[in-house]
Amino acid sequence: MPVSTTDVAVVGGGPAGLALSLLLLRSGIRVTLLEKSRSTQREYRGEILQPGGQAVLDELGVLDAARERGAFAHDGFQLVEGDRVLLDADYRRLPAPYNCLLSLPQAHLLDELLAACGTFDGFTHLPGARVGSLVREGGQVCGVVAGEHEVHARVVVGADGRNSKVRLLAGIDPVRDEAFDQDVLWFKLPAPEEGRNVVRVRRGSGAPVLVYRTWPDSVQIGWTLPHGGYKRLAEHGVAYVREQIACAVPEYADAVHERIRSLGDLSLLDVFSGQAERWAADGLVLLGDSAHTHGPIGAQGINLALQDAVVLHPVLVGAVRAKDTGVGALSRFEEERRPAVTAVLKLQAMQGRAMLSRNRVADTVRPALARVVSRTPLYRRVLHKLAHGPGTVRIRTDLFTHP
Repeated sequence: MPVSTTDVAVVGGGPAGLALSLLLLRSGIRVTLLEKSRSTQREYRGEILQPGGQAVLDELGVLDAARERGAFAHDGFQLVEGDRVLLDADYRRLPAPYNCLLSLPQAHLLDELLAACGTFDGFTHLPGARVGSLVREGGQVCGVVAGEHEVHARVVVGADGRNSKVRLLAGIDPVRDEAFDQDVLWFKLPAPEEGRNVVRVRRGSGAPVLVYRTWPDSVQIGWTLPHGGYKRLAEHGVAYVREQIACAVPEYADAVHERIRSLGDLSLLDVFSGQAERWAADGLVLLGDSAHTHGPIGAQGINLALQDAVVLHPVLVGAVRAKDTGVGALSRFEEERRPAVTAVLKLQAMQGRAMLSRNRVADTVRPALARVVSRTPLYRRVLHKLAHGPGTVRIRTDLFTHP
């Protein structure tokens, strides 16, 4: 088996892995990116970008080009119950230009990031490379084996998602936390939203439903179910499931009956949160969903992953340049980043209980609580935290050796 060498081997070509790769390449660090999929043209669940993530991508020079491929800007987020808007988180109150929620297909974003990485001689892209083992020397991780590829690196970065193979191979416990009591059944319908573009959680007599417009002419719908409830529902067959969905989103009932022909037209997201017991080992560090997993509430996943890349970037540059890639050096990333991630997880849990839970007490106090929150100074602080996270993240452009 031929062996190649690099400075950093990044496993996972999602937003976190590609953004980190581009930051490292601009800092003169060689990067090999291993991605198990052969193409970016695949199905993704998350595509809502918060302003914090938009700012990172803009500074990386890829946001405008990705938007030009097709995207929708949403004015904000609404919690709707029946005919009443209980909460209207209006992102237009935030400073421009990042004063919207951006529905951006991940393929558009990944293509632009990949193209930017491809302009550097130090970049090697290995699509279709499914990691099977880690290479170790003297107890330290020093590379990966993926099919016919053996890549030796000073650092291996696990950016391969919530079910990270790198994390598993490293023997790191994911520490799953059942902070949410819902799963989400995702599907798209060719029925564009009318009126104002906002991301909505709609509450009615049934389960809450997440609805937002997505490029080019569809709506993305997330139907919440009790945790583990889909299996019982699916036992009744696709016709029964289709009828239940049509009742949950009656305004799209015709499209539901036309487009949902089999259970394969639906995608179930097992909603859970958690943080890995540790994010680093000798020669290895975890990034994004590999280190911390989030539910869909508040659209924080991509935002946090991109900000992770920004925080990890100077840690890796320093470690590679100093030739010190032990756990002590790499753990600086976790020390800086874990408090912010923990704060977002707590905020998401609060949002989930406030918006999705169904019990008599919550249903009674929710309208009054939403009105109070939206009329106090707390509202602006919460809105800023949702949009940008609990702290300010800045790209270390002083480390760049290339434009």
